[in-house]
Amino acid sequence: MEEGIKFLAELDSFAGVQRKYLVKREAETDPRYGKHPKSRSAEELISSGAINLDKPPGPTSHEVVAWVKELLRVEKAGHGGTLEPL
Repeated sequence: MEEGIKFLAELDSFAGVQRKYLVKREAETDPRYGKHPKSRSAEELISSGAINLDKPPGPTSHEVVAWVKELLRVEKAGHGGTLEPL
């Protein structure tokens, strides 16, 4: 099984779902354009990653973004959509 499909299967297993994948074409990824997520350093993951955050009631979305920037020691961070609890 291709490494990318193995990675997706691991994510599915972690999430408790089972899916089938259709591979239309197998090809090597040019290292100049990316690499397998497990091969990325912590710095690479932080610099271009996303965080799925379940914001608790109380702090504003702006406050949570400020905390994330401070914790991860990054200059830029933001949120897409709302961080308000259900």
